[in-house]
Amino acid sequence: MKDVEPVPVYEVGRLAHAVLDTVGTVVVGKRGALELVLSGILAGGHVLLEDLPGLGKTLTARSFAQALGLDFRRLQFTPDLLPADVTGSFLYDQRSSDFTFRAGPVFTNLLLADEINRTPPKTQAALLEAMQEKQVSVEGVTYRLDAPFHVLATANPIEYEGTYPLPEAQLDRFMLRVSFGYPAQDEEWEVLRRRMSRRQEEADLQPVVDPGTLRGMQAALENIAVEDSIGRYIVELTAATRSHASVLVGASPRGSLALLLLARARAALAGRDYVIPEDVKDVAAPALAHRITLRPEMWLRRVDPSFVVAEVLENVPAPASGAMPTYAGEGYGTPPPRGNRVTQPLQVGNRDGSPPA
Repeated sequence: MKDVEPVPVYEVGRLAHAVLDTVGTVVVGKRGALELVLSGILAGGHVLLEDLPGLGKTLTARSFAQALGLDFRRLQFTPDLLPADVTGSFLYDQRSSDFTFRAGPVFTNLLLADEINRTPPKTQAALLEAMQEKQVSVEGVTYRLDAPFHVLATANPIEYEGTYPLPEAQLDRFMLRVSFGYPAQDEEWEVLRRRMSRRQEEADLQPVVDPGTLRGMQAALENIAVEDSIGRYIVELTAATRSHASVLVGASPRGSLALLLLARARAALAGRDYVIPEDVKDVAAPALAHRITLRPEMWLRRVDPSFVVAEVLENVPAPASGAMPTYAGEGYGTPPPRGNRVTQPLQVGNRDGSPPA
């Protein structure tokens, strides 16, 4: 994003919370999950929404598209869906006696891949190039996707009949996996109350930002400092998933990169231009759990990968240093208006929440 002017970090936090407040008028009581989704978008990644039907996954994607001012398309994945239905195809034009390219729904800013596990792997793979390279290749011709481009995919975690589980390579392309869970009774009543107050099914949200501003917010994350000990902490967490006794295949280096980018996004949401260990801890399970393959006997015991990440967080000591990152060099970034950037000690407290000694 060298051609994009970054938004000041404090402004990223203000705009992000305005977006969350707008989405929160429709999606009730899921602020934590919404923050994770927005963190994934700010970090430039794709999000897998895995939860039971009727918990607001599709509504969340549509609401974020409206609040962020993005072009939005919804693609319903079915067993008979073909790769060309995703990417587009060449059609013969009788008027010009030539083949012309008809763009598929992937040519948008925010694509909702609804029930992505209901389509065969061949069609699922049609998204791989778009998600990783931000481009689509059809009949030997490559087409670039306009930025910003994000995929929000939904999946049902319990209904397996007639579904095709996502292969590990596809799961690894999602920066994080988010679940909403059932709402509390008061929250569910608030959903009904707002529906009656709207007097219509659809909720139309006014955009808070536009695509250009969103790109500036994403570019601002490059100005958020990550001290060396925190970077090593990220690497140690990811490496610990590979040596865990319950794990067959641990998280790849792409998991470390996802942790880094998401931690920066969490810092931006908090209005900080530096990352603290708590930012990493907050996103560790959503960023790493879906990248872990458990041993077969762990599936029989119904061990969840998120429990493995929780054990890793418990066993890997968090840093408490606040030195300037070595990669930054002199004159890194723009000093914030308050004190030094990260030359002050990071008073992050102990693991049990008590203040540091």
